[in-house]
Amino acid sequence: MTDQMPPVRGVLTADRPLADLTWLRVGGPAQWLFQPADAADLSQFLAALDPSVPVFAMGVGSNLIVRDGGIPGVVVRLGRGFNGIEITGDTVEAGAAALDAHVARRAAEAGLDLTFLRTIPGTIGGAVRMNAGCYGSYIADALVSATVIGRDGREAVIAAADLHLAYRQSRLPDGAIIVSAAFRCPRGAPDELERRMADQLARRDASQPTRDRTAGSTFRNPAGFSSTGRADDTHELKAWKLIDEAGMRGARRGGAVMNRMHSNFLTNAGGATAADLEGLGEEVRKKVYDSSGITLEWEIMRVGVTAPGSSS
Repeated sequence: MTDQMPPVRGVLTADRPLADLTWLRVGGPAQWLFQPADAADLSQFLAALDPSVPVFAMGVGSNLIVRDGGIPGVVVRLGRGFNGIEITGDTVEAGAAALDAHVARRAAEAGLDLTFLRTIPGTIGGAVRMNAGCYGSYIADALVSATVIGRDGREAVIAAADLHLAYRQSRLPDGAIIVSAAFRCPRGAPDELERRMADQLARRDASQPTRDRTAGSTFRNPAGFSSTGRADDTHELKAWKLIDEAGMRGARRGGAVMNRMHSNFLTNAGGATAADLEGLGEEVRKKVYDSSGITLEWEIMRVGVTAPGSSS
């Protein structure tokens, strides 16, 4: 009931379905979906919200399974008030809702190298939270600081070192929502940076099922990371290879399938539920453990509650 929620200038919707906001197109509703107008709106809302109400920050749903029972509490989805990009000297400041690919292109036009972001799905907020990376470069290499709004509504700037970026993770304060990030970038010729991004896109499209309904890589590669957040490839194993060796390429459960083009891509092949997808993922983890003794860790975030009567 809206009279139990603080007043907002943005959009606050009760029982908002979330399936259409995720790349996998599954999941139940948010008890409340809040789309703040700007940082001040978000800050005021969080400060006034009952501390017992859970809050979950959601980007464009590119690396997410929302369970079929939905998400209790408030889902915060940042939009136009949080997607600005400003470039000053060798620094790029981007709102948390700015698309990674858009930030990479804008930086390249200015002769700044954030090209590794070009093929990473999702937004800057999620990229910082997960220390996203590819082609040997990671958020940890370029991040200067992140601006967050805490669960109490207070804004703070956190230096990159204080986020303790590691393999696909960071240490954000509990309940904090990233609203923007600043990056310091090496310089490069715009034409060369554009060429590099085009090459990366071609390589991705040749090796990954970019036209299928996926959420990116399903499991983390069992790789070590240094204290700076950079990959230590000395003992790196590939999740897709372990999945293949366990005989799970093409495995199905309901409408869910481990993609035949790239077996570390969990795919909604049509009509899948969140329970199908998560259940197949857990089956893959068991088969890989039985085959290799290695426990795969989820890279896709799974949130919410299961629907009554469902099992994964």
